[in-house]
Amino acid sequence: MKKSFIKIVLLAGIISIMPACHDLDVPITSALTPDAFPKTQAQFVQAAGPAYAALRGNFALDYHFLQSQSTDESIMPARGGNWYDNQGYLMPHYHSWTPDHGMTNSAWSWFSNIVGTTNQALAILGENMPDNNTTKPQMLAELRMVRAIAYFMWMDLFGNVPIITTYGDFTPKANAPRAEVFAFIEKEIKDALPSLSTTVDVSTYGRPTAFAAQALLAKMYLNAEYYTGTAKYNECITACDAVISSGKFAIEPRASYLQMFYPNNGPAMKEFIFAIPYDPAMASLPGTNGFQYHARYDVLRSQTKRYSLPFTPSAPRSTLPEFYAHFTRDSNDIRNKQWLVGKQYNADGSPLMVTTTKKGYDQFYTGSDGGAALTYHVEITPDITLRQSPTLFDCGNDEIAWNMGIRNVKFYPDASSTSRNQNNDIPFLRYSDIILMKAEAILRGGAATGGATALSLVNQLRAQRSTSPAWTAVTLEDVYSERCRELAWESWHRNDMIRYGKFEGKWGFKTNTDTYRRILPIPTNAFVLNPALKQNPGY
Repeated sequence: MKKSFIKIVLLAGIISIMPACHDLDVPITSALTPDAFPKTQAQFVQAAGPAYAALRGNFALDYHFLQSQSTDESIMPARGGNWYDNQGYLMPHYHSWTPDHGMTNSAWSWFSNIVGTTNQALAILGENMPDNNTTKPQMLAELRMVRAIAYFMWMDLFGNVPIITTYGDFTPKANAPRAEVFAFIEKEIKDALPSLSTTVDVSTYGRPTAFAAQALLAKMYLNAEYYTGTAKYNECITACDAVISSGKFAIEPRASYLQMFYPNNGPAMKEFIFAIPYDPAMASLPGTNGFQYHARYDVLRSQTKRYSLPFTPSAPRSTLPEFYAHFTRDSNDIRNKQWLVGKQYNADGSPLMVTTTKKGYDQFYTGSDGGAALTYHVEITPDITLRQSPTLFDCGNDEIAWNMGIRNVKFYPDASSTSRNQNNDIPFLRYSDIILMKAEAILRGGAATGGATALSLVNQLRAQRSTSPAWTAVTLEDVYSERCRELAWESWHRNDMIRYGKFEGKWGFKTNTDTYRRILPIPTNAFVLNPALKQNPGY
């Protein structure tokens, strides 16, 4: 079974999560209470379920949008008013978000929900599981890791956030400084580590293991200089080595790199240290969320039959030429194949042809025969032009507009799903990232270990991605470009751009250079629930 544990906890947790409210600043009411539940091992698993369901919730939606569309990696302009959504996708691109921005609000609420839900599960399991239950330390440690992952993402986006670990404590809490939040997460991970499993198979898939803890520490330490002002590159290398030396993971070979992100991925993936499992059947059930909609946003409407999709894609999202440039430097790199660009073809190799009208193809066509039929070969063009309205971030509502922008199909469209949800699991922590983090940490001044150099580490990865000769030298800029190629669409690019000092650059239509926008504003709605919060600087 591909995702057995997660299916069990999600199914078991539906009854528990549906009546609950887990905003940190309002009372939690649920049938899942220490007085009534749980008593058996099956019920203990059920009590953990809502925390995993919460983590899965908006990961591929608002979180990914904020991490990607605020960079040169992706853009979602409107098409004839479609997808304007009250500047919802305009603001991330222009770095003009406000405390009332919709995605910013929903992301904050999502993190709050994960933490509140996990606090509840920790309290109930801590009180109800007998101390002689051998699974208790591991289950509690895993839940603490779920909370630590949520706090890491929360801290990365918002910087200064409230630290709340007590179930039932509704006292307004001020947001702690980012350095304090960093120290809290670090301690939580280290405290959980001794009780986490070192087994890597289907039984632990989708659950935080000791290696997920080390990988998250590595991510923390690589960014520590930005997060706290104190560099921790040697600590990053030590954490990376803990994963590397385990022998439990390997770089996926070139021949199966693309398959690593297919709808049937899962525990068999050699690189997945911690992944968020998705299942369309589960996403349709109340309280489980999901929203793995990559094909909905990325695939052209005209490619519905090409990918045997049960729905017509909305097709608003693409990359920008500035980001795609990283993929034009090596024609032998397998990672180039995750993109759709240029003339498009059907699965049988025949040209993808669309019949419309001259006016339907180009809304600005002025000829008297605008209603005449026009059949054309679909071609995805790299450049994005706001032909209809620069002010409204709008490309127009014609075939030219809908074919603008190079598309990503890394998380390959799922023809087996009967809805817009996909089966493709999404890795949060991956082995190739470990290799690149160690290489970067060495280049930033950390001590090389195990006979590995930054160059040997990068070449180790590239040997499984390209048939081109090994590199003879490597710089930080090279590692940055390699991270773009390896981790595209995996929600890490904003983090990388900030660490490399590129977040204030210019791309697409964005010219804003305000450094305070490296973190988001505390949403207006959050102050209503928690008046002790203080707005982030600049907002």
